[in-house]
Amino acid sequence: MRHEDKVFLIVDDEPHMCWALEHVLKKNGFLSKKALSGREALTLVKQQHFELAFLDAKLPDIEGLELAVQIRKVDPSLGIVMISGYFYKDDPEVRRAVAEGLIHGFISKPFNHSEILKVINATPTLPSPFVTVHSPL
Repeated sequence: MRHEDKVFLIVDDEPHMCWALEHVLKKNGFLSKKALSGREALTLVKQQHFELAFLDAKLPDIEGLELAVQIRKVDPSLGIVMISGYFYKDDPEVRRAVAEGLIHGFISKPFNHSEILKVINATPTLPSPFVTVHSPL
């Protein structure tokens, strides 16, 4: 099933991580745009509405949580999911960001495809269920 009207933003300075997320999204009928820096991400958010943004916690030009604050100023309705190999889900900063509604979820690197699909299904801005997680038999 194609979801051309639903575009996701991928923000990560590691091209292979962008590729992995793009692959998962494309395989499930979603479009995406990528940004390799916080500055590039803010430019894209100002130009287009995204359903969900996947933000790396550590970017060369800005910390991911600070980028989330700046994105909220531009588009308060954008769902944001932090992806990190630096932080952990139970990290106090991550828990505070989730509790305050700054981010909607957190995924640790390396991630598996089902984690990405699960967070898409759980995002309040998207009708659910949007994608189905298929587990191997």
